[in-house]
This record gives sequence, structure tokens and C-alpha cells, in this order.
Amino acid sequence: MAKFRYRMQSILNIKYQLETQAKIEVGRAQMRMQEEEEKLQNLFDRKEAYFEEGRRMREDAVSVTDLRDNRNALIVMDDLIAAQQFEVMKAAEALELARAKLTEIMQERKMHEKLKEKALLQFLEDEKKAEAKVVDELTSYTYGQRGENQK
Repeated sequence: MAKFRYRMQSILNIKYQLETQAKIEVGRAQMRMQEEEEKLQNLFDRKEAYFEEGRRMREDAVSVTDLRDNRNALIVMDDLIAAQQFEVMKAAEALELARAKLTEIMQERKMHEKLKEKALLQFLEDEKKAEAKVVDELTSYTYGQRGENQK
């Protein structure tokens, strides 16, 4: 029996490699997203600490410059938080792009796997027909030999 060989196996192998790379990219994008969200959370925590410090200063007798510095720190934190929220949004978009690319690559791979399955089924059907033909030829030959021997 002949051995099945898928003629587009190299393309399927490339699809497997592309899928692996896309999965790695999705993982990297997720890690970056987590890092950016952690940075944002740290900024929120720092802002809250400045806010609490300002509240304590208002309760105690402190100088106006200390209060002004605290208020300026809160304003700077708001700016930093806005910038970090933008970075989180960019990371989320990059993650979605990576996921979309992975989905597309997985669909292409699955398509090639189905083509391979169909090619295998066709190969098996052709082999079955060829085997049936050989059996028929042997039967015909054997039947023909008996006929000649009986004459």
C-alpha cells in the first residue's frame, strides 16, 4: 500500500508556526496590558496617599505652601493618571489586534487541516479502488485459468 503524503504539508507546518508565534504575541500583549494596569493602579494609590496627606494637613496647622504643594501634586497625579489611562487603552488595542490575528491564523490552519483530511479520505478511497481492481484482476485471471484447464 502506498504511503499518504499531503502535498501542502509544508504550508500546514508554516501555519502551525505562525499560530505559535501569534500565541506568543498575544501573551506578550496580555503581559504589557497587565503591566500598564498595574502602573495605573500604582498612580491611583499614590494619588490617594497625596489626598490623605492633604486631608491630614488641613486638620493640623500647616503652612499654605505645604497645602499648595499637596494640591499641585494631586494635579500632577491627575495628569499622570490620564496619560497612563491612554497607555492602558493602547495596550488593550494592541491585545485585541493580536487576538484578531491569532483568530485569523487559527482559521487558516483549521482550513488546511480540513483540506488534509479530505486529501487523506480521497487517497484512501483511491487505494480502496485500486485494491478492488487488483482483486478483480486476480479473480478474472484465476477464473480464466480454470476455464482453460477444463477444456
